[in-house]
Amino acid sequence: MEQNVPAGRCVVAVDGPSGSGKSTVSRRLAVSLGARYLDTGAMYRALTWAVLRSGVDLTDTESVAKVAGEVDLRIGTDPQGYGVTADGVDVATEIRGPEVTGAVSAVAAVGAVRELLVTRQRQLIADAGRIVVEGRDIGSVVAPDADLKVYLTASEEARAQRRSAEDAADVAATAADLARRDKLDSTRKVNPLQQAADAVVLDTTELGIDEVVARLRALLSERGVA
Repeated sequence: MEQNVPAGRCVVAVDGPSGSGKSTVSRRLAVSLGARYLDTGAMYRALTWAVLRSGVDLTDTESVAKVAGEVDLRIGTDPQGYGVTADGVDVATEIRGPEVTGAVSAVAAVGAVRELLVTRQRQLIADAGRIVVEGRDIGSVVAPDADLKVYLTASEEARAQRRSAEDAADVAATAADLARRDKLDSTRKVNPLQQAADAVVLDTTELGIDEVVARLRALLSERGVA
């Protein structure tokens, strides 16, 4: 970890589509800053896992919201090893599987689910004080007063290549799934995926992880918070 890191409040909001590098960049930035890390996507995935386990129809928004409201969801904020559980079950592996991935956009589009999780996320941010938060509506909804708002993006080809490498999946199939999720997440009525008006846009297509982190550290230094 880098030395001489200030201990004051610092909230970094990192938004962007799947495959843009959000998770890796956010975790490394958090370690660099001596900060906590929150993967809001993992929270939506954990609730999706619980909804699927319950057997309710994904189009039945009231039932989906009811299940979400009853789940004991817990997530860690250690950037070097956070965990996520639903009703005491470790779901860190299951929530990255194809079944949850295929259903998470539908669950995340339910207004009551988003209201529930946004409240939880804001509390986790307040408790941490110094934290890097990644997701799709962090800068625009969850933490509009963040010290730095970043919107990471990359070419469709680069995003598909990265995600398929992570999942050991076919690139063409991955690209199609990313396009499907992008459309669902950016067109939902409640808190859609969008760039905050005052966010810094960073295209990571040709950048390595260390380069992206270094640029974000520089932006934070300019603001006097890192």
